[in-house]
Amino acid sequence: MTEQKQASDPADPADPADPADPVDPAEPKIDEAVDKAVEKVVDERVEDKLDERVEEVLSEAGASAERAQQAEAGAVDARTGAEQARAGAVQAGSAAVDAAKLVAPADDPLLDTAVRKIEAQVDEKNPYGLPGRPMSSRSPFRIAFTAAMGVALAYGVVLALSAVKSVLILLLTAAFLAIGLNPAVEALERRKVKRGRAVGIVLLAVLLFFVGFGFAVVPPIVEQAQAFADDLPRYVQQLQDNERIASLDERFGLLDRARELLDDPSRLGVSAAGGVLGVSKVVFSAFFSALTVLILTLYFLSSLPTIKANAYRLVPRSRRARVGLLTDEILSRIGGYVAGAASIAALAGVTTFLLLLVLGVDYPLALALLVAMTGLIPLIGATIGATVVTLVALFTSVQVGIICAVYYLIYQQIENYVLYPRIMQRSVDVSPAATVVAVLVGGSLLGVLGALLAIPMAAAAQLVLNEVIAPRQNQS
Repeated sequence: MTEQKQASDPADPADPADPADPVDPAEPKIDEAVDKAVEKVVDERVEDKLDERVEEVLSEAGASAERAQQAEAGAVDARTGAEQARAGAVQAGSAAVDAAKLVAPADDPLLDTAVRKIEAQVDEKNPYGLPGRPMSSRSPFRIAFTAAMGVALAYGVVLALSAVKSVLILLLTAAFLAIGLNPAVEALERRKVKRGRAVGIVLLAVLLFFVGFGFAVVPPIVEQAQAFADDLPRYVQQLQDNERIASLDERFGLLDRARELLDDPSRLGVSAAGGVLGVSKVVFSAFFSALTVLILTLYFLSSLPTIKANAYRLVPRSRRARVGLLTDEILSRIGGYVAGAASIAALAGVTTFLLLLVLGVDYPLALALLVAMTGLIPLIGATIGATVVTLVALFTSVQVGIICAVYYLIYQQIENYVLYPRIMQRSVDVSPAATVVAVLVGGSLLGVLGALLAIPMAAAAQLVLNEVIAPRQNQS
């Protein structure tokens, strides 16, 4: 009975489940449904909270935007108020000035300090008044003032250059010689000779050349010049025998006056005595100028690298290398031009000396030196020297004069179209039109020195135009 009762009683819930008892298949589905329900409730709560937070953020943003609009409106109102206040202050100042003008003298109402302070709107922050509005760049007064200042500055520069023209000529001559001799100094430097010693060697060689040339040339020139002066009466007689010159002499009496001076040495002596002081002054001035040029050339030649380095420091660092290259090229062209011009002039002088010796023309050395010196002048120098030599040769005989004229006609063609282009091609590259314009402008400004400097300066200007100005214009 007891066993049957125990078997019929239900299982005690406190008792542990018997692992052998069967599991209800509906229990996992119920648990899964419960979990899904819980998750759904949690998600709904999270979404509600997120929606509430978004609404709060949007509300705060709207409030911030509204406050910003209010602040901006307040700033605009404040700016407007400040402008109105300033306009009112200006009107008040103008009214005060007008009132002060009624009290102040009629000639100059701003002589009173109080009136000036009111006019300038002086306050604690601006003890000297408010600055006026900037002047427009199109203002007629500003344009006229700028133009007047430019004209005054240019006029002052012209006056200053005119006052120091003689000193400027000496400086340019010394700089030109220094640049021309610099290639020889650099050649010695490449042979491991220090620059100071190289400069001394080059200048000593130049001085010895001129001293030797002077001892070799001056005595014959003096002798030949004296002989030429002694032969002047004979030349005058030869000119008088010419029919055309005789007709001119009948009209103007030129030969009679020349003969009177030659027949009366006392009159020449009086004129010479009167000009001794002037000649002495000229000689002393020439000697002083030559000494000054020599000293300046020595200084420029020895300190040329230092001068270039100091000049390069004035250029911005980003462009310093390019400016250095362009400057070296300009100096190289000037030096090459000096060497080339000296070579051409020396060749013209030597060929003239040989020609006159062969033809038996008087004063060959003096005339050759004249041709060499005039050959340094571009364009017209060779023509001047050839004309003088041909005229002197005509006194020997008409045939000799014609031979000289034909020789110089052929020689100038060879020099202009064969020698000059080949020698100058490596140093300067200037068009013929630019050469003519440069020589005319340089000659009108500085005479013979300006004509000598014209071509290398034109070459430098053309280099700057091609390498600096033209590329900038192409990029603009």
